[in-house]
Amino acid sequence: MAVIGWFVMLVGASVIEVHAHPTPGSSLSVVEKTGLYLLAGDYRRALESCEQAIQERPSVEAYVRLTYVYHAIDAYLEQLSKDESWMAVEQLYLNLAYRHTEDLVDPPGGLARMAKEMIQTSVRQQSDVSAAMAVRLNKAASDRLWQEQTQWRNAHPTTWWQAFPDVWVQ
Repeated sequence: MAVIGWFVMLVGASVIEVHAHPTPGSSLSVVEKTGLYLLAGDYRRALESCEQAIQERPSVEAYVRLTYVYHAIDAYLEQLSKDESWMAVEQLYLNLAYRHTEDLVDPPGGLARMAKEMIQTSVRQQSDVSAAMAVRLNKAASDRLWQEQTQWRNAHPTTWWQAFPDVWVQ
């Protein structure tokens, strides 16, 4: 809850209102939905949303978004580590590990620091794989998208992982 509260304070309640309550009859785009998951810190669903987009319509943009989410998880873990927020690391681990109600009776376990290392190793490997797939589809488009995300990271050095670059959402 503290992490969600932190996100709300940073971004502002008005942004969350707009995205959390779409107008009746409208559906959120994959980018909007995944962006909302990033904002909430629900990285499992953000990954699932990107993976579903690739399954339904593979594209360089879809692979780059997936890679971006992996990078976001990595950066978020680094920030939590610097802040020594080990409870939040454990919560992230649980968010990524829990998928179904069976997990409530057979929960995955792990120490926070070990979980951080395991998650970071995995997301770094997977981000390399998805980035390579994006390049194979269209190197020029992939390069352009990564230039956009680099500008976004530079403009938001301590919070970039909470959202996609603005140009991706438009």
